[in-house]
Amino acid sequence: MRRLIVIALSLMLTGLQYRLWVADGGIAHTYRLRQQVEQFDQHNQQLLARNQRLDAEVQDLKSGMAAMEARARMGLGMVRTGETFYLVVSRPN
Repeated sequence: MRRLIVIALSLMLTGLQYRLWVADGGIAHTYRLRQQVEQFDQHNQQLLARNQRLDAEVQDLKSGMAAMEARARMGLGMVRTGETFYLVVSRPN
C-alpha cells in the first residue's frame, strides 16, 4: 500500500514538473515569450529611428521650400503670379 502511494505521488510530481518546465505557461514558454518581446522591442526601436529620420526629412522639405521661396523673393526679386513687385530705391547722397 505504501509503495502505491509513493508511486502515485511520484507520478503527480512528475506531471507537475512537466507542466512547470515544458507545457504552455511554463518556464520554457515564458523564456521564449520574453525573447520574442525583446526582438519586437529591438525591431520597434529600429522602426522608431527610421520614422524619426523620415519625419526630419519631411520637415526639412517643408521648410526647405519656404526657405527657397524666401531666398528667391529677396535675392532674385521673384514674385508669385498675381502679385505686384515694387522696387524702392533710395537716392544716393
